Amino acid sequence: MWNLAVAARLAAVQQLHRRPIFKANCVTFVSLMEIVKCLHLKARSEVYPCSAVLRFPVPDDKVDWAVPWTNYNPVDYTAPALLKQPSWADLPYRDEGELNKVLKFNQLDGDVDRRSHTGKYNLINGFPRNPCGRTGLKGRGLLGRWGPNHAADPIVTRWKKESGKTVTHNCSGKPILQFVAICRKDNKEWAIPGGMVDPGEKVSATLRREFGEETLNSLDLPEAERQGVKELINFLFEAGEMVYQGYVDDPRNTDNAWMETVAMNYHDETGESVGKLSLQAGDDAGAVKWMDIEKEQNLYASHTHFLHQLVKAKNAHW
Repeated sequence: MWNLAVAARLAAVQQLHRRPIFKANCVTFVSLMEIVKCLHLKARSEVYPCSAVLRFPVPDDKVDWAVPWTNYNPVDYTAPALLKQPSWADLPYRDEGELNKVLKFNQLDGDVDRRSHTGKYNLINGFPRNPCGRTGLKGRGLLGRWGPNHAADPIVTRWKKESGKTVTHNCSGKPILQFVAICRKDNKEWAIPGGMVDPGEKVSATLRREFGEETLNSLDLPEAERQGVKELINFLFEAGEMVYQGYVDDPRNTDNAWMETVAMNYHDETGESVGKLSLQAGDDAGAVKWMDIEKEQNLYASHTHFLHQLVKAKNAHW
């Protein structure tokens, strides 16, 4: 909920920070939405995901690193699973001196891209610092990489139709856009079917792979039909439009590790390729369905923001 302190801070930030820290085809300077996102609404959730760990409380007016806070004492937490050294994660280095010597921040580090979409991030005592402010928790949390953890979010859309005609909203009179949504297995929240970019993998390959894996694995189809769906996906993914590229307000974020993504839209204008798939929502956590895009949605992380950018570009209902 808005309050006077948040409103005052937003006004001040808007006056002082007119600079391009987020890259997207429809965003040039810091907009109100980006500033709100920088307040870490989800990255300051009281209980850290998949744990009983409580974040150090961070009020709205203390999120910005530029605001002095001598009593700030974030909880140090890295999930036990990361200490087992999985192949997709950084090794558990002993101290900041070793960390800074082994890992190459703000650049390509072998096959791992440690550059941020927001620009160069600071290193404090050898540790990368979240470019969007305090979260109340340091360490890596559930994230595999120190610094930016790169993901890709494919937004597959079609126009909502009934009896072959595009449906418009009763109030706005604008056409209703639908997107393929999945129910996440970890928290059962509805989301865009995205995933992490593997080391050395092109984002375009991640987008295609994640959409295919997360939608096809949720459908009970014979192998012959699965191959047909794969062909439809390959055809649709030949061209897409960037919706967003930048920082994500993710509940897994910490002071030293955070999520970033590239969100691309793949739109089936006629509804004759992927748009004709009959996706059904099941009761299990792996459900997938066509979902109307609307303002009241509460999706995972920053996904609602991505969809808002998309409907504005397509002049669809919001």
